[in-house]
Amino acid sequence: MSATLPPGFRSRLLEGLTPPEISTVLAAGRQRGISPNEVLVREGHPVTHLFLLVTGFAASYKATLDGRKLFLRWISPGDAFGLAALLQTEPPPYFTTVQAAVTRDSVFVWERVSAHALLSQVPRLRENAYALTSNYVITLAGALAARASQTAQQRLARVIVESARHIGREGPEGIELGLTNEQLAHMADVSLFTVSRQLSDWHSERILAKSRGKILLRAPKRLGSQHF
Repeated sequence: MSATLPPGFRSRLLEGLTPPEISTVLAAGRQRGISPNEVLVREGHPVTHLFLLVTGFAASYKATLDGRKLFLRWISPGDAFGLAALLQTEPPPYFTTVQAAVTRDSVFVWERVSAHALLSQVPRLRENAYALTSNYVITLAGALAARASQTAQQRLARVIVESARHIGREGPEGIELGLTNEQLAHMADVSLFTVSRQLSDWHSERILAKSRGKILLRAPKRLGSQHF
């Protein structure tokens, strides 16, 4: 797969870089395809690579002590992860797991040695990496605060609205989401019964429609305003 980016592609990792600098960065890595549901980064494993998502989506989550998946955020095209690969000293292990969505997509990958060498060739990368890390910490802190303060209904509403923003597809009747009840239960940290009951209530209110493995979000603003 050639080292190219889609037209109009934007990433905070590459922000402020000149075209020659971007070419230098891309040439140091490689672009490869992603299989559906592929685990790109596994929590607790050594940091070996820096990643930049080019197309598709991925989910970032942590494992709980009882074996559940604690969903943290969606990773969208242009998002970088594995930023600890840029550290000069031995980095701590990956602190989250990143798993691709169900479609075939692509990612840029840099080996840790190559990624770190780029900092001297393209100094702006260091500043961008610091900014990204700061933004991610703020995002994760907000997600954890929401889990501690929101009801199960509010957490489920937030997950659906945020998922619609990141992985939804605009259709003639609303935003289409390929999510199962089990996935929603994991992401919102609620029971399957709560998901089923709440989706049924929102279906009755014509906020959304649910079919097997899919959600049609008809009124995202109503869902957001009523439950955030």
